[in-house]
Amino acid sequence: MNRLLERLAIGLIACTGITANIKMVSAETPPDVLVIADRIDSLITLDPAESYEFTGSDIIRNVYQKLINYYPDDLESGYQPEIAESWTVSSDGRTITFTIRDDIKFHSGNPVTSEDAAFSLQRAVILNKTPSSTLTQLGFTPENVRQTILADDDKLMITTDRPYAVSFVLNCLTASIGSIVDRETVMSHEVDGDMGNSWLKINTAGSGAYSVQSWKPNESVTLQANDGYSHGAPPMKRVVLVHTQESATQRLQLQRGDVDIARNLTPDDIAGIESENGIKVEEELKGGLMYVSLNQNHPILAKPEVRKAIKYLIDYDAMQDSFLKGQYRVHQNFIPTSFLGAVDDNPFELNVEKARELLESVGVGELEIEIGVRDVQDRMEIAQSLQNTFAQAGILLEISVATAKVNLGRYRARELDVYIGAWGPSYPDPHTNAGTFAYNPDNSLEANATGRLTWRNAWDAAGLTEKVERALTENDREMRIEMYQDIQSGFRDTSPFAIMFQQSAQTAMRDNVNGFSTGQAVTYAAFWQVTK
Repeated sequence: MNRLLERLAIGLIACTGITANIKMVSAETPPDVLVIADRIDSLITLDPAESYEFTGSDIIRNVYQKLINYYPDDLESGYQPEIAESWTVSSDGRTITFTIRDDIKFHSGNPVTSEDAAFSLQRAVILNKTPSSTLTQLGFTPENVRQTILADDDKLMITTDRPYAVSFVLNCLTASIGSIVDRETVMSHEVDGDMGNSWLKINTAGSGAYSVQSWKPNESVTLQANDGYSHGAPPMKRVVLVHTQESATQRLQLQRGDVDIARNLTPDDIAGIESENGIKVEEELKGGLMYVSLNQNHPILAKPEVRKAIKYLIDYDAMQDSFLKGQYRVHQNFIPTSFLGAVDDNPFELNVEKARELLESVGVGELEIEIGVRDVQDRMEIAQSLQNTFAQAGILLEISVATAKVNLGRYRARELDVYIGAWGPSYPDPHTNAGTFAYNPDNSLEANATGRLTWRNAWDAAGLTEKVERALTENDREMRIEMYQDIQSGFRDTSPFAIMFQQSAQTAMRDNVNGFSTGQAVTYAAFWQVTK
């Protein structure tokens, strides 16, 4: 392991710009250790009741189990039993009763019980962190959750406030916030009634394939295999995620064998590496979307004509065919391709003349606005493209580059005029995105609904909220598809969001790596199936 630590040090030195007198040599990682170069600076917590970022979701997917889940080797079959072995639905459609398996243990050695499952879901609602809306949208509140989510022997009963589409409820439980935590371990670390939140920010208490051995913010995360994992001991005894910001550095680490996988290579680096001996590139369609959003507290950006003009000032095709080639495809709807209700309509294209007409119709000449951009290459290149095309219509963009944490904080506080964001579905149901892009029952500051992008942009959703609510309770599949297609049509015309692209993940890896999956559009990365 000393050789591994040396290589990790070299990688960290390379990505932080620190120099040292270390001899750079070709190497291989140990056969039972998976080393991944990734951008992990968005990681702010390991608590599944609080985590809402991509890196956190990847880690939680490997550390915790849920009542039901999606499996990377059989995604087409949909959700399947995990901690629950079966479930039934009451005649009124409001109560789902799960039977909990009796043969699963947490990393601590404690058995996983229905009480742990009830506590985990109750805790997520009571803590009321950003991702809690996935559960509270089902009618659960801190006041009622101990009566509506109940454990009894080997049964867990979940009773919603009304009969929703059953598939919607079950899909919600596959989200990160549905992770089952070890009640005894978590509560032994409770401080001032925080239900163990402070401790779980930097520790884990799950039953999944791995536990977190160490986390050094903006440097690395090390996962240790759980030999007692219910699906069998993972072949990779350790997984090390090394924060590597620059694509060129990730490429170099992969070429010399310092890492097994590089997850953030640009199209240029992919093109330069995919034909090399010892390296392969795999591609998966993801559910992630790239969007531009406009703060509706800004009096000019709140004008419908300005919102539409900006959608005509984006050079979608040029970005797709150049610096985003192979990694994003034009997609202008909030439901990703492959989800129920997805549509392929992309009505907007770069049309500066039409944008000028719309701006002039409401008396907008020159306009200066700030755009928040994460400090990664693709976002900065998107911002530069927007700066160029916006300027052709008299809109001057001031680009503010910052870390993911800083930008997210300002965005959630409604401070930015314009934001370039990436959004991934929390669970594989159309409401996961409809509920954040087109739903906002309370736009007040007091609501503090940071989990909804509508709220972050101070947008009241223009009558779409009621349509989204009706689609939630529709069990007829074809009717539900029509409802979501109608919602997206209204959204494209009226919203302060310009959905631009859907992600297609290109992952470069050593050719001895097999079984790695990013989770496609419906889940997150799986490490426990990887072999070398």
